[in-house]
Amino acid sequence: MFNKEIEKILPLVQKPARYTGGELNSIIKDKNAVKLRYAFCFPDSYEIGMSHLGIKILYDCANARDDVWCERVFAPWHDMEALMRERNLPLYALESGDPIKEFDLIGFTLMYELCYTNVLNMLDLAGLPIRAADRTDLTPIVIGGGACVCNAEPMAEFFDLLCLGEGEEVFDEVFDLLETAKAEGWSKKKFLQAAAQIEGIYVPALYDVTYHNDGTVAAVTPHDGAPEKVKKLVISDLDRVRYPEKFIVPFIEVVHDRVTHEIMRGCIRGCRFCQAGFLYRPIREKSPDTINDQCKRLCDVTGYDEISLSSLSTSDYTQLETLLDKLLEWTIPEKINIALPSLRVDNFSDSLMEKLNKVRRSGLTFAPEAGTQRLRDAINKNVTEEEVLRTSRKAFAGGWTAVKLYFMLGLPTETLDDVAGIADLGQLVVNEFYRNPDKPKGKGVTVSISVASFVPKPFTPFQWEPQDTREMLLEKQAHLLSNIHTKKINASFHKVDISFLEGVFARGDRRLSKVIEYAWAHGCKFDGWDDSFHFDTWMESFSACGVDPLFYTSRRRSFDEVLPWDHLDYGIRKEFLIREAKKAYESKTTPHCRIHCAGCGADRLNGGKCDAHA
Repeated sequence: MFNKEIEKILPLVQKPARYTGGELNSIIKDKNAVKLRYAFCFPDSYEIGMSHLGIKILYDCANARDDVWCERVFAPWHDMEALMRERNLPLYALESGDPIKEFDLIGFTLMYELCYTNVLNMLDLAGLPIRAADRTDLTPIVIGGGACVCNAEPMAEFFDLLCLGEGEEVFDEVFDLLETAKAEGWSKKKFLQAAAQIEGIYVPALYDVTYHNDGTVAAVTPHDGAPEKVKKLVISDLDRVRYPEKFIVPFIEVVHDRVTHEIMRGCIRGCRFCQAGFLYRPIREKSPDTINDQCKRLCDVTGYDEISLSSLSTSDYTQLETLLDKLLEWTIPEKINIALPSLRVDNFSDSLMEKLNKVRRSGLTFAPEAGTQRLRDAINKNVTEEEVLRTSRKAFAGGWTAVKLYFMLGLPTETLDDVAGIADLGQLVVNEFYRNPDKPKGKGVTVSISVASFVPKPFTPFQWEPQDTREMLLEKQAHLLSNIHTKKINASFHKVDISFLEGVFARGDRRLSKVIEYAWAHGCKFDGWDDSFHFDTWMESFSACGVDPLFYTSRRRSFDEVLPWDHLDYGIRKEFLIREAKKAYESKTTPHCRIHCAGCGADRLNGGKCDAHA
């Protein structure tokens, strides 16, 4: 099925199984029996993409249609790409081995700003113009989805369509429309104008952006019948929405080699720094029976021996212990582990710990985010020092000896005392282990502190805040290290240069498209990987394009400034975000959604329904 030339180069690359396809549960169809061919592209390596739950869900949804064949495409690693270019081999889909240039629809998942150059590289490797305006034929249509679509303006010049929100159902409308357009011989312009009428679909070419003399956005103006605001699409009932009955099982180890199951969408907490916590509202839970049945089926057809119960805050799932009881009935005798990421320190109960003790034990991970109570209140974390210590005490008494704590540097209102507080809290957790009479005998404790650099993101109360400069973050990292006085604490940091670039594109506008294109043309790709990241080339790109990156990172925006993403509606009212920002300056908290509805507005896009106040 594959081009013979591709088969010749596979022995010359690392991990050739990345590029062969043919895995268990992959879907093969007769290309002559379908009306649309869809290349689902993940702009990162195979190991990253095959761990992503979204691609599993949408691959299954698309292939459930008899008239559509969806195939997977991943970014070739440097060695494979070099050989493909040397031998003039275009980017191809794994299931058929056919060049994706021949497909009707090419989709990209945009989950991280530092994947942007990979999108351009994959389009170029496919033999397609990278800019949407230069792709004049009806097909292939290039569409993007994922979290970064909430402000994909830096990538607007490269995409024909962008899908806001949850794509399980909107893709049916896109498929149907494209089938009609092909059958009736529409122009690309006519198709784009029609696609703009589908709820949740944003067509960048149908919006003009103008700027003030100071560089801020003056207006985003729709034309040719495009809506003034594009609304996010929301799936109301997670029990009824399609979920895969099979996962593809890779031939090689991937990052998350297990069954991942989404138990809820949205988050009740309202942490002011957390974009996902606002983007994925309103709160919707899946029933324990549905989750249990789907997990059992997936384990049976894949052979995986671990289940990860996924959500933004797993311990906030209201029926978690009921669900665990159901799962443990069959996972214990079948020796299948259950992983619970995203646990909260303020609801880690004795009964939950007892259930976790029945499965294979791994380290526990919690996220205090800030080192002092004042700063935790400012970011609305709603976690106290005593709750952190009490949870650590329970974990140590239950036999755990490793705890990982997540923090951030550069949060709004942060001082050096707050930074030192991270080390102080880590030390208190260490002390808690040694003073606990029920701790595991003959073992020491390890407290790992993972410290990210805060990046302000759209649709959060901190979307107007300046981002700490590289110099400020490096100073804070050094200050934190100077306050750690035990080898029981290990601290690791995200690279500040990568966080800086992430910050530029997170709140950027269309003028950054030329910067991305310049950087890609000068060798930038796989920018999220430390050994592939070339900061000097990026800074050269900004300079060559006459763009000041600090305009997007270090500048405080006024509440009345037009933001590049203001024409996109994710349900969250701007008045709510402003109110939350002002409360942050006073270190005042907002109760979580089940205690009191703060009126964020997300339920507007779901017929007024939200499981937090059902």
